[in-house]
Amino acid sequence: MSMNPTASHFNHIVAFEVSKTELVVHTLPTDRQERIANSKAAVRRLLSRERARNLKLALGAMLVVCESTGGYERQVLDQAVALGIDLHRAHGSRTRLFARFNGRRAKTDKIDARLLALYGSTPGLDLYRPPSPEQHALRDLRRRRDEIAKMLRMETNRTEHARLSRLKASLSRHRKWLEAELEALEAEIEILIEQTPELSRKAGLMRSVKGVGPKTTAAILAYLPEIGTLSKAQAAGLTGLAPHANDSGNQHGPRHIAGGRAALRSSLYMAALVAQSRNPKLRAFAQALRARGKPNKLILTALMRRLIVILNAVIASGQPARA
Repeated sequence: MSMNPTASHFNHIVAFEVSKTELVVHTLPTDRQERIANSKAAVRRLLSRERARNLKLALGAMLVVCESTGGYERQVLDQAVALGIDLHRAHGSRTRLFARFNGRRAKTDKIDARLLALYGSTPGLDLYRPPSPEQHALRDLRRRRDEIAKMLRMETNRTEHARLSRLKASLSRHRKWLEAELEALEAEIEILIEQTPELSRKAGLMRSVKGVGPKTTAAILAYLPEIGTLSKAQAAGLTGLAPHANDSGNQHGPRHIAGGRAALRSSLYMAALVAQSRNPKLRAFAQALRARGKPNKLILTALMRRLIVILNAVIASGQPARA
């Protein structure tokens, strides 16, 4: 089951279309819209007013809805949590599909805010639960670690093609700084995991699976905090490793993966490469697929999917993996 609880239906919806400095707010059932600043005070004032109105008129269950917008939604999240109001953070691709389903092609902040409110009226949405301070810090540190690693790869590639001594020296200095920063971030991540009991417990269980090292463990803890509370399908789906059928009538096309959390998937790719040589069960699984003529790319994808399902099951059981 999902880590986040769900509610069947809400009568009072407050939807926020988020931008850097401004929020377009659409409220149901009044079908009213207004613009406010994207600030702590403005959001808290509006939500306090809506909560008081909800109690006065006995409107029933109340829900705040906003999309994930790269951090600009933080004021909405923080204030809804502080006031104890149920909240759903919507995925952009799902709300776009909802708009297309309703025949809406035009896109403005006003239109998007109303569609987001209507989306919030659909039953079964997951409710947002704020991460712990340690979980929040881990995700921020891991994201920065991945940014530094990407920059280091780019500078290494540039070094191969640099001709001028001046450029080579510049690249060398930057690479040394990036390498030191990467090492420092990885050490800080390791200490944070070790000193946080829940993160340390999960890390120990995951490390019991052969082929899973500290970097993969840190990535999973950062990008998939739900690990251990998911079904097999949810674990594969959230990482973007669930195969999607491509069939029509008598035609059966190749299945493909899509969506999910790309930052996590890249770490699982490296773990799958290691696991197929060091983990006897996963090596046998890969060999069986290869014997059936499956291409390497499909085999690695299947290994990644099998690996995240195993890790989810190990944490759910609370028991280390058997050899």
